[in-house]
Amino acid sequence: MNATDILKYGQQTVQQTLSGFPASAWEQPGACGEWSVKDIIAHLASYEQVLVDILNSFTKQVATPALDRFIELGGQFNDYEVRQRKEKTMEEVLQELNEAHSSTMSFIAAIPVETLRQAGTLPWYGMAYSLDDVIVYMYYGHKREHSAQIAAFQDRLG
Repeated sequence: MNATDILKYGQQTVQQTLSGFPASAWEQPGACGEWSVKDIIAHLASYEQVLVDILNSFTKQVATPALDRFIELGGQFNDYEVRQRKEKTMEEVLQELNEAHSSTMSFIAAIPVETLRQAGTLPWYGMAYSLDDVIVYMYYGHKREHSAQIAAFQDRLG
């Protein structure tokens, strides 16, 4: 697996989906439950911040506040993080997502392929899984899922 390509293509999917979405509907609820498209992007930005922390933890000893919140809050993480970004504009949450993604692309290059493939390096995710698995399921698949929801919402809007 090529983790760099997987991350790149996940982000491209989000960008392509947003490029055709009407700006006038960014904050309209209903794209994913009660969430708007802006809320989905805020959610993805928070997940990308978690990935920055995960990747950083593989290359150096640093604080991991986003990852710590993710683990601590569990199922409440999503709504908490979206609420934290409620007052931001769509442009601001999209910029946060893009900047965090840029960081992930830099950090992933510093992690050896063997480390990416090694199971058990993320005990909080499950000892049978590797960083590659997290990238595919938590990031690529996650972005594809929300991009499909945004596209379906756009279709419903007409």
